[in-house]
Amino acid sequence: MTVSIPRDIGETESLLSGGGYVASRPLATAVYLSLAMPKPLFLEGEAGVGKTEVAKTLAARLGRELIRLQCWEGMDISAAAYEWDYSRQLLEAQLARAEGGAEGVRGRVWSRDFLLERPLLRALEAGGADGKNEGGSGGGGGSPVLLIDELDRADEPFDAFLLEFLSDFQLTIPEWGTVSAERPPHVILTSNRTREVHDAIKRRCLYHWVDYPDAGREMKILRLRAPEAGEMLSRQIVDFVRRLRGVDLFKLPGVAETIDWAHALVRLNCESLSAEAVENTLGALLKYQDDLAKVSGDKARELLAAEGGES
Repeated sequence: MTVSIPRDIGETESLLSGGGYVASRPLATAVYLSLAMPKPLFLEGEAGVGKTEVAKTLAARLGRELIRLQCWEGMDISAAAYEWDYSRQLLEAQLARAEGGAEGVRGRVWSRDFLLERPLLRALEAGGADGKNEGGSGGGGGSPVLLIDELDRADEPFDAFLLEFLSDFQLTIPEWGTVSAERPPHVILTSNRTREVHDAIKRRCLYHWVDYPDAGREMKILRLRAPEAGEMLSRQIVDFVRRLRGVDLFKLPGVAETIDWAHALVRLNCESLSAEAVENTLGALLKYQDDLAKVSGDKARELLAAEGGES
């Protein structure tokens, strides 16, 4: 069942928190405006700070289909938008010629029946008639949530391909025609900033930088996502991770790593942090050998002692 689009920022915060996502006020504002205007939302920030979870939570809470385009280096239009089913087209062409010669072959071969949906085309067609009651609380599935995840991993030419889609919510298929959305999807793009995404993409979107949460918000996140961790352990985890983010590391731990670490410590029956527990579980926080080597041993004890968490 679909849920109404939030009417204000407060409702947006409640919608997200009901799905286990604790958003800052600026992020909730960006999400609300993206839904209300409507306009694509471009979320940029370090890996693990919760950008992808915004789209997942929105889709789940609004009762909409989540369509995900995971970007990667070398991705092309056939993986992102559409592809022709060439083997079936060949069989159809042979059948058409056998039945009546070459006349009419093109119309039969380049028809919608042979067009394979990929995420972008699926997002344009998914709303359809079901999206007509966009603000209603029931009925059809409504406009889907399209997640274009880690756009910075795709090659720069792909940015240019997205411009038509983001500007007009349509795709031009040379052999067939133009596909336009009856109801535009709610689009969220994410980037870890491994490269600069083209300015023309950002101009077509609302923009928000998703930063690491402050201590209070990270505590709220742990209470929602790792409620089995006690109050003292959760506070020690948040304090340690915040101090760890002040170390010169190749990859700082994100919120996702904080949550994983809390789950790991609970599974080890830790009620409070100790030097041994930290040393044995650093792999839940840090994912590079150089970072592990830099923090292990004396540095971990120093960070632990600084926040008074050693037992």
